[in-house]
Amino acid sequence: MNIILIGPPGAGKGTQARRLVAERGMVQLSTGDMLRAAKESGTEMGQRVAEVMAQGALVTDEIVIGLIDEKLDSLGDAGAIFDGFPRTLAQADALDALLRGRGSRIDHVIEMRVDDEALVTRVSGRFSCASCGEVYHDTTRPTARPGVCDSCGSTEFTRRADDTAEALRARLMAYYKQTSPLLGYYHAKGALQGVDGMAEMDAVAAEIAALLAR
Repeated sequence: MNIILIGPPGAGKGTQARRLVAERGMVQLSTGDMLRAAKESGTEMGQRVAEVMAQGALVTDEIVIGLIDEKLDSLGDAGAIFDGFPRTLAQADALDALLRGRGSRIDHVIEMRVDDEALVTRVSGRFSCASCGEVYHDTTRPTARPGVCDSCGSTEFTRRADDTAEALRARLMAYYKQTSPLLGYYHAKGALQGVDGMAEMDAVAAEIAALLAR
């Protein structure tokens, strides 16, 4: 089973992808992670990636599809969760062609639907432990003891520079401009389904599990 999780920044795609990896043995294919790994690999494809990135240019769709093709070779029977790809109609067509050539397809495209203003509040209050990475929130999930991580006891915390209300609204605008055509594309294919991305993590996971069981 191959799936795509679509949703704006902060919608919880990464959290749900990690649960699917842990609970179903699926493999999360993050284009960002693949590009970084390729750059360090020393392979022919990796050298191409390194050259493009060294020039400060955008990595072409051809290269990204090539990396995905390589990665799919190593998955065996494990299903893939596509993370950060596709972002455009051209990429969606290329991914469809790649999977079709392998006798495969995208089985589910799950849109994590959110309320933009509630999402701004959720993300702008987010911070994480600098030591173990545990994620907290100023109002909805503070640490049990102020300034002390519940998981590891560290007193060092970080906030992402782009986790501000202004930055997130700009990222949301960019997301909707890019993604709206994709939603129509997958709806036309009968693959698009939605879940309430504002619900509690366990409730979202249960909704996704119900969709994948169909």
